[in-house]
Amino acid sequence: MIPELNKFSLTFPNPRDTNEDGILAWGGDLNPSRLLRAYQNGIFPWYSHGDPILWWSPDPRLMMELDDFKLSKSLKKSMKKFTYKFDSNFREVMLKCASTPRRDQMGTWINNDVVEAYTELHHMGFAHSIESYYNGELVGGLYGVVVGKVFCGESMFAHMSDASKAAYATLIQHLKKWEFDFIDCQVPTNHLKSLGAKEVARDYFLYRLEQSAFENVNNKWEIIE
Repeated sequence: MIPELNKFSLTFPNPRDTNEDGILAWGGDLNPSRLLRAYQNGIFPWYSHGDPILWWSPDPRLMMELDDFKLSKSLKKSMKKFTYKFDSNFREVMLKCASTPRRDQMGTWINNDVVEAYTELHHMGFAHSIESYYNGELVGGLYGVVVGKVFCGESMFAHMSDASKAAYATLIQHLKKWEFDFIDCQVPTNHLKSLGAKEVARDYFLYRLEQSAFENVNNKWEIIE
């Protein structure tokens, strides 16, 4: 039986104690302190609108080692047509991630409660966006949560070809300069695998996370020219 979280406690079950689908627990809330505790322990919320909050710790896990990112010649060329910003339009990035149609996907998990919770994390300095602009218009980007030296990617969108991949490449360039360790890509997707992300055992992911989640990183989340 999947345990229910106590709203008055931030304690999670052991992230290894999931069902076969990777679901660890349900219930609780999206309080920023609970969210940070979750990410520090390799847990993230993912649920459909109208359903209880589900907390996940999947096995296998998808990770992007920063040096494994595959920057193709075509993407490198395409990157030159965009300009980039960090944290200039965080909420709008979330809204566009929620509203952009995706192949083989009905609706979105990014509901109003999720937008409000992660926007609050953003104001606290723990959630960040990287944005691609074309002629001053926001055309692509992604957002995620930072714990220590790990960027936990949440979602991305593109309204122009390569706009999200270019933002992702720009993010990785900066994470390397800031001495981050890796990106948590959460669940396997063919898109992220094509960019160099790899599936790893949950135990290995949690080991790496334990080494990095509480490290201090000095960065200002500004574009380095």
